[in-house]
This record gives sequence, C-alpha cells and structure tokens, in this order.
Amino acid sequence: MTRRSFLQTTAIGSATLLTGGLKSFAQQTPIILGSGSHKYQWVPDWLVPAANIKYGDTHGLAQDAHGRIYLSHTVHPTSECPDGVCVFDEKGKFLTSWGPQFRGGSHGLDIRKEGHEEFIYHCDINRRLVCKTTLDGKVLWEFGTPKEAGVYDDKHAFVPTNVAFSPNGDFYVADGYGSSYIHQYDIKANYIRTFGGPGTEPGKVQQPHGIWLDNRSKEPVLAVADRANRRIQYFTLDGRHIRFNTEGMRLPCHFAIRGEEMLVPDLDSVVTVLDSQNKPIVQLGDGAPSNLRDHPRSDFIPGKFIHPHDAIFLCNGDILVAEWVPIGRVTLLRRVR
Repeated sequence: MTRRSFLQTTAIGSATLLTGGLKSFAQQTPIILGSGSHKYQWVPDWLVPAANIKYGDTHGLAQDAHGRIYLSHTVHPTSECPDGVCVFDEKGKFLTSWGPQFRGGSHGLDIRKEGHEEFIYHCDINRRLVCKTTLDGKVLWEFGTPKEAGVYDDKHAFVPTNVAFSPNGDFYVADGYGSSYIHQYDIKANYIRTFGGPGTEPGKVQQPHGIWLDNRSKEPVLAVADRANRRIQYFTLDGRHIRFNTEGMRLPCHFAIRGEEMLVPDLDSVVTVLDSQNKPIVQLGDGAPSNLRDHPRSDFIPGKFIHPHDAIFLCNGDILVAEWVPIGRVTLLRRVR
C-alpha cells in the first residue's frame, strides 16, 4: 500500500467512524419536554409485557403502596394471552398478568386502601360492569346498570369509564361512554344518588370520562373530566355543580394529583400539569393534530403524544402515560432533577 492510498483509506475510515459516531450520538440524545422546574425526559415503551402478550388500547394506570404498577388494556386480537391487566415493578419490569374476563373491555382502574388492604376498582366497557378485585385479581363484587337511578330504559346505555373515591368511603362511577350520568355508592356498593346527565349547562355533562377527588383545598370536591364539553366540571360530594375550568383543556380524559399539582391526560395529543388554581404550568408532548392512531409503531413520533388516555404520578414524581392506540403505547416522563 502506498502512502497516498493509506492516507485515503484512513481518511475514509475516520469519516465513516465520525459519521457513525454522530449518528449514534444523535440517536442517544435524550428528548426533554417541559421547562423550568418541570422538565421531563421522554422514555418510550417503558412497560414491556411478556412475550405472549400483545397490547390492545392501553387505557388505565395505577400504582400500589409497594410501588407495583398496574396497566389495563383491551388485549390485541393476535395476543396469545387474554389477560387484560399487566403488573410491573416500580422499575418497569414485568411481573405478572391476570383478568382474561377484561379482554376487550379493560378501561379505568384505580386503587384504594381500605383498612390495611388495597383494592382495585375496574370499569369494564365491554361487559358494562364496575368490578372490585384484590391486587392479584380476585373478584370481590361486580355490578352493571344501576336500576335504582331510574334513568336507564336500556341496560346497554350504561358504560362505566372511571371511579373516584370519597374520604368517607363512598365512591363515584362515571358513565362516560353511556348516558353521561354520575352515580354515587357507599363502601359496600349500596346505591346513594345519581347526578349529571347529558347537556352543556351547569351540572350537566357530556362524556364524563374521568373522575377524581380533588383534595387540594380545605373542602374536598369532585373533579369530572367533562370530555365532550372540553372542560373540567367541579361538583360537591353530594352532586351539586360548583364551577367549570376550561383553561388548557381540549379533551380531558382523567386526573391524578400529587401535592398541589393536577395531571390531566388529554385525548387531543397532550398531557397538562395544572397548579393549585388549575392554571396550566406546562403542557407536555403536544402532538396535535394527530392522525397516527392506526399507524404502525415505526410511525410514532418520539416526544409527541398521539392520544393520552390516562396518566399518573409515580411515587418518585415521574409521570407515566398510557395512550389510546390499538397496539398500545406507554411512555415514561422521567423528571429531570
């Protein structure tokens, strides 16, 4: 080899190495969302299920006192395993799955501590049931259309989407995909009252998809994700309208609260964090307008949400987001500290 050919070969090799190195660096450069004290690193596909499970629409998230994370999904038609609930440890490692009866309908799930034990309240949009289970999936009770409410002529008109919990043990069921009513029960699942109903005026709701006890002020109140009306509507614990909140809202789906902040996953491609006065602090991963719901995963855009359906604050302050896409999408937003 001549000196000239050696230099040429070396130069080509160095350029290739440099280009490859830059490409690798670019691929590894973290995506940071937010601003100020609310910055988060985008970590895609953080909850990976077992090999025999394929996600359907990833609908609900919850975390128990031991850090275990529960994910509800509708189960993909090609999935070998029919389980509608997957369980992971606090680091995102798959632990187990259960709930084949929830296939096709696994939607909202929320955890409540009752005495010394925690329980999961599920909403099944396929079987039109509210169901209470232990953390390992044992069914304790379930019920369907609340006939006591006197507002349903057709049992199929009740399609529950999420549950909220009162400090006195009562719980509230949002009929978000059915007839837009909210039903209140005591801790033994005895019917108390019904309020809401379809409409746009104060006290009426359209698609009350999510529901949460907002205890950030002296008097706890009920926050309802009045999704089709593009607002949050607040009620007293006995069902009386208090106020609306529309700032920063598009199609709010549900809530989670940590300290003075409220987290709002919004189906219109964004996750919003509100302060104690419900003023937007930051909007994360805004991908609107999005038309990628039915696209392959390779088309999903890093750092951009498609349809956030549920989101929770993890115990360490990170945010976990589940999206309404038919092949599932779960993203960790790791707090930059």
